[in-house]
Amino acid sequence: MPTAASLALDLTSGLKTHDIEALYQDLHRHPELSFQEHRTAGILAERLAGAGYAVTTAVGGTGVVGVLTNGDGPVVWLRGDMDALPVTEATGLSYASTVDGVMHACGHDMHVTWLAFAAEALAAARETWSGTLVVIGQPAEEGGGGAAAMVSDGLHTRFPRPDAVFGQHVAPGPAGFVSHTPGLIMSAADDLHIVVNGLGGHGSRPEATVDPVVTGAYIVTRLQSIVSREVAASEAVVLTTGQFNAGQRPNIIPSEARLGLNLRTQDATVRERVLAAVRRIVEGECEAAGCPAPPEVNTGASFPATVNDAALDAEIAALHGELLGAQSVVDFGPAMGSEDFSLLVPTGVPYDFWFVASTPQATWNDAPGQGLGDKITGVPGNHSPLFAPDLSVLLPGVRTLVGAALHKLGA
Repeated sequence: MPTAASLALDLTSGLKTHDIEALYQDLHRHPELSFQEHRTAGILAERLAGAGYAVTTAVGGTGVVGVLTNGDGPVVWLRGDMDALPVTEATGLSYASTVDGVMHACGHDMHVTWLAFAAEALAAARETWSGTLVVIGQPAEEGGGGAAAMVSDGLHTRFPRPDAVFGQHVAPGPAGFVSHTPGLIMSAADDLHIVVNGLGGHGSRPEATVDPVVTGAYIVTRLQSIVSREVAASEAVVLTTGQFNAGQRPNIIPSEARLGLNLRTQDATVRERVLAAVRRIVEGECEAAGCPAPPEVNTGASFPATVNDAALDAEIAALHGELLGAQSVVDFGPAMGSEDFSLLVPTGVPYDFWFVASTPQATWNDAPGQGLGDKITGVPGNHSPLFAPDLSVLLPGVRTLVGAALHKLGA
């Protein structure tokens, strides 16, 4: 009896690399921001309908859900996210973005390509499996809110409840490798928006003002002490101030300053402790400066940690080892990056999420350093204007999804 891996190879053996590349390059040329993925969603919906799926569009805004019922058996969900980033592309590729200031800098164009071809390959080989396949094109992963919007729009009640959910993400690393991590694989993330309320005035008379720029600068500096002095070395935490906006003119002291923070944690207790420390420092610095009103500290987008079902991950890692070669499956360990993938998954359902490394071999070889940790910081990664996954990972990425689905669908 053929294994899921051998079946996945058979099912995808007829795929033409040119066709996969054509879809990917088309999506890359036409990136769309979060909740604006109308063209991308339309392409995915059309391909799913053409393959025989019952397609529902506009789920959670621009989300797409395709359902293929094929007899009795388990229900498997495959998910791919669709949105791009407000990044100006600098790759120089012949298929670079044609949209000013917007780029698929995180590789979601590749995710949609993988998802579409995997869905078509599985639909074309219905005789090899039994069960129900649900294919999900998710909007707005980047800014957060996409998964939650689909759930709020009935994803968990309008469609068959899954027995397993699978997803994968393109990432920096030597092309040809797949990274599996049992348990925690991606961190929780929280955005914080802070308003420092000062007292504005003329730049020549600072004594008549309460300068929110100076206070904001003290806050930014003091926040660095949280990780270095309040978090144990064994506790993984990253706290970044990504936004500092204040003022319009050099000679005007503004009345407020706005800060944007991003927190990454891997433990819920540590997360709460760091969030409390942020509030304490912000409030303390504003009080010390004599601000006329307390600061505002509001939570923005939030992502939970992504925690793979360890047993399921071990099974899929072994399958991918059979599919791609045992030496191609590695464990990069938990990443500080975050995803809203787990929000799509109904409570109690096991899921598995893995990374497909995509750095061209020549680029990887030229990167400084010897080990993975050194080299991975020297190559363009997700969200970089230079991020350009190697086209050689397109077909393997289709196969890893197909293999995972077949593993649960009784192949």
